[in-house]
Amino acid sequence: MTQYVIATDLNRCVGCLACSVACKAINNIPPGTFWNKTLRIGPNPKEGGSGQWPDVEMYFLTVQCQHCADPECVKVCPTGASHKDENGTVQIDKEKCIGCQFCVMSCPYNVRYLNEEERVVEKCTLCAQKLTEGELPQCVSQCGSRARYFGDIEGGIRNLEGPAAPDSKSCGYEDMQATRIKLGDYVEEFADSDVYSLPDVGNGPSFKYILRDRKWRGGE
Repeated sequence: MTQYVIATDLNRCVGCLACSVACKAINNIPPGTFWNKTLRIGPNPKEGGSGQWPDVEMYFLTVQCQHCADPECVKVCPTGASHKDENGTVQIDKEKCIGCQFCVMSCPYNVRYLNEEERVVEKCTLCAQKLTEGELPQCVSQCGSRARYFGDIEGGIRNLEGPAAPDSKSCGYEDMQATRIKLGDYVEEFADSDVYSLPDVGNGPSFKYILRDRKWRGGE
């Protein structure tokens, strides 16, 4: 069964916030709210180190709707507004949403909010409007460090795709957007033990995070 996801190489992410800004711009997200947050994790002492510079480590963690395999938000929705699409993404039918916020309260990642003006709940849609055109989610296509990759996780994390790298032969913006690279062909090698997910409370978060040589703190 298809399950669209984003995998982020946290060793490549520089915390530039381009994904967060691009998301807000294309989805017209109100000020003070986010579909995609970039969190700074650290600096924290390295294991066995002094805890003083340079024995510290830090990375950036992007958090958004995880488009879970068994989402709690769908279970508690009384109208069926929150639902899983055939591509595995979790979507909201605004015509059915009554703004009760049961889904907001049930989400383990605090990535839903009530749009006060429209009185409906909103969150990341994985840029559904772009997926229907065969394009990448905006946060993936605008990632300058090529840390983010998108696709069907059923095909394996290494087959997820991003736009062409800036140092490729086709380095113009339009060429980069029209050309895809695979995660496994571009990022540094990683082991299965380097792949993490946000805490699972029975909902099965689908997004993946790659982190090498640093302590994963995504569950703290």
